[in-house]
Amino acid sequence: MPFNSVFSHIIKKRIPRINRFSEDPISCQKENLKFLLTTAAYTTFGKQYDYNHIHSVKSFQAKVPLSNYDSLKPYIERQLLGEVNVLWPGKTSWFAKSSGTSSNKEKLLPITVDSLYENHYAGGKDLLALYYQNFPNRKLYNAKHLIIGGSTQIQSMSNDTSIGDLSAFIVENLPWWTEIRRTPKREIALMNNWEEKLDKMAYATINENICIIAGLPSWTSILMKKILTITGKTNIHEVWPNLELYIHGGMNFSPYEKTFNTLFPDPKMNYVEAYNSSEGYFGLQDQVNSKNLLLLSDSHVFYEFIPMEDYDGLQSKTVLSLEEIELNKEYALVISTSAGLWRYIIGDTIKFVEDSPYRFQVTGRTTQFINAFGEKLLMIHAEKAIAKAANECKAAIKDYTVAPFYNEQKGNGGHEWAISFDRQPEDISEFQQQIDNELKQLNGDYFGKRAHDINMIAPKIRVVEPDVFDSWLKSKNKLGGQHKVPRLSEERSFIEEILDLSISLQSNSYI
Repeated sequence: MPFNSVFSHIIKKRIPRINRFSEDPISCQKENLKFLLTTAAYTTFGKQYDYNHIHSVKSFQAKVPLSNYDSLKPYIERQLLGEVNVLWPGKTSWFAKSSGTSSNKEKLLPITVDSLYENHYAGGKDLLALYYQNFPNRKLYNAKHLIIGGSTQIQSMSNDTSIGDLSAFIVENLPWWTEIRRTPKREIALMNNWEEKLDKMAYATINENICIIAGLPSWTSILMKKILTITGKTNIHEVWPNLELYIHGGMNFSPYEKTFNTLFPDPKMNYVEAYNSSEGYFGLQDQVNSKNLLLLSDSHVFYEFIPMEDYDGLQSKTVLSLEEIELNKEYALVISTSAGLWRYIIGDTIKFVEDSPYRFQVTGRTTQFINAFGEKLLMIHAEKAIAKAANECKAAIKDYTVAPFYNEQKGNGGHEWAISFDRQPEDISEFQQQIDNELKQLNGDYFGKRAHDINMIAPKIRVVEPDVFDSWLKSKNKLGGQHKVPRLSEERSFIEEILDLSISLQSNSYI
């Protein structure tokens, strides 16, 4: 049966819809808001905020308060107990575990049938449709798709609710025609023990015909290196000659490019970024020669944006709709979705770089920045600087974090970078200088505060053990899946833990 021809024909039928929301996103956003409000009008939340009498964006913003996990938690707890019609019509039976990037506090985020199929699955299908359009005559359905997802099996509760990683629910509910092309098998894909899982994934897939890989760059690189060790090959194309697409998201890819260029040296290899999380699927890379992300404006999500200069959490006064945004300005992202997240501050910051259609870049987190000396360092600055330094110094980054340090005697300080390398630069001082120079170019506030080494002195680079970040995640029971280390922090507790752990690992290696 010509599966690939059928798949190609079906997936390309999504293109007219994609063209519509790309060309007329404002109308799509208004329709999405109307759908969300109408559908949820008779829920507990909808009645509380009088959804039946909201007929405009401004009315919605006036009646419904901004929310975060803590403010919605009482409603989510009622859903967990089996109550129906709370945040979204009917019974919400699925809850995705999400601990965020740096928080130790576990969140249980609702997933509904509508949000799973019309947002998460829809985003994935849109990505493949655009890939087929950008690269005609693909044969992706003739080979296997390696999905490196979460590591938590679905936990069934007594009241017919279930808790697990988002990826577990995605895998568990895939249609048969998708499931037959996914690898590894479910019993491996949903294993809890990430170290054992990596080993089993490697052995289960080395003899498969893989054409797509999807997963976080950090965990994907670890799996790829394990496969090369097992097979004795020099690069992944020798293992999987038909591999052509890597789908990534969840963290900036730039610092990992050197590593992946070594793993996937074939110039025909394609990289596509997706912006998806437990809260929803919001954007994807739709152009071959641009990394900017297309906003998915017709996927059961209504977007709002808080200018970061006015950001004050739930007390923020200035909240804009899509037609009000300005290009090249940083915003905190606010979402309302068919999962029942209402005016929810997701914690990510984005910057629109195009408005016809709306394309954006993810710039960081509302809680991850450093402004210890008035330098206003954002995650996007750090990502670009370390990527530039790695490229100039022929280094390959494995992981890193940054925090301020202080010289109490002189009353100044700077930034300390703890970095684990796959390939170290020959000259750490040159690497440090490259980071410093690039930050001066990217960030006027950093440039000003670094002037004459008065307010800020040069950054410190601390090379830590290659496995230290993985060991830290394991110690916090966060190893694998979508868990990530915090990149930037204004206080030093995390970097101190990393530095101490690195010393411990180094000492143990000599025993």
